[in-house]
Amino acid sequence: MSHRYPVTWQEFYLNAQALAWRLNENTTWTGMIAITRGGLVPAAVMARELGIRKIDTISILSYSDDDKQIEPLVIKGCQREEGGKNWLVVDDLVDTGATAKIVRDMLPNAHITAIYAKPSGKDHVDTYMTEVSQDTWIVFPWEEET
Repeated sequence: MSHRYPVTWQEFYLNAQALAWRLNENTTWTGMIAITRGGLVPAAVMARELGIRKIDTISILSYSDDDKQIEPLVIKGCQREEGGKNWLVVDDLVDTGATAKIVRDMLPNAHITAIYAKPSGKDHVDTYMTEVSQDTWIVFPWEEET
């Protein structure tokens, strides 16, 4: 990756909060599904903002221990009636869209959202907050070494 973009806690929180507000317009969500690991923190913020108490997870491994992209591997899937209608699926980032494609196959009627989106992945989610270039490596505040 050419660009390294460290996200502060404040910036992350404001983006997650703003995305939740956008998603709150004219929609009542049945529940939320966080894509682990990256979607856990955004889901916590957004669930609070949206008043959602039903939260589940989907676990898809798409990066190796040394942060290299790998063929996605579903660790834990998720099924909902009506293909996930009125369920909100949350991730921190959509990069290539590979994870979102798998989720869309599992839950074709769910609304998939991400805080950040890269050009190759943005068409695979229904909503995102901020677009970044494909060659940007986002460093989330919970990933930063102290």
